[in-house]
Amino acid sequence: MQPQFENAKNTVKTLSVFDFDGTLTYHDSFIPFLKFAFGKRKFSRRLIKMVLPTLRCFRRKLTRDELKEVLIKTFLTNIEEQWLKEKAEQFCQLYWTKLMRPTGLFAVAEEVNSNAEVTICSASPAMVLEPFAKRLGIKLIGTTLEVVDGKLTGKIIGNNCRCGEKIKRLEAVYGDLTQYHLRAWGDSRGDHELLFAAQDPHWRHFHTGRRKAKNSPIKVTAKKES
Repeated sequence: MQPQFENAKNTVKTLSVFDFDGTLTYHDSFIPFLKFAFGKRKFSRRLIKMVLPTLRCFRRKLTRDELKEVLIKTFLTNIEEQWLKEKAEQFCQLYWTKLMRPTGLFAVAEEVNSNAEVTICSASPAMVLEPFAKRLGIKLIGTTLEVVDGKLTGKIIGNNCRCGEKIKRLEAVYGDLTQYHLRAWGDSRGDHELLFAAQDPHWRHFHTGRRKAKNSPIKVTAKKES
């Protein structure tokens, strides 16, 4: 009976989900991307408009999702879609080595080689991360920027892809997640729901030092493993 059980277990498809910013990368990628795309001078001028909204967020009068919407509206209203995609390609080429954690890249390659279904699931705009996902050879789920007549409107379609929205977006693509052996890697509050849903959660797995253990949800999810 034991071999039959093991064979049945091995037929379950593995879904491996990686957060991007802070998990596969050393730090956030979206702000550095905006600075790269617009140049220091334009970036600084537009960033000034974010001071008051950021203060409101610190005072909890604005949510993180609302602040993200203000950021996107401030920088990406009436921007050519093709221009943004070209800048994303350039950013990936120039910043890959500085941005990506080698241990994270190795883990992604291991999951791909194990024939798992592998995807990034990130709050960053998918349009910005597409070159990274393509280079990794995996799928991508991210925040979707609205485009009308070839130009970004400064709005997002649906919700910011973090917290519970990550689960919803994964289910929209892959269906019922319970049909998979779910493996997940994350590093922030926005990944907690994803890690709670995983049979094999990894919190700040590629980090070192004290920050690795801080605010870890793994102690909650670890009881799922048996």
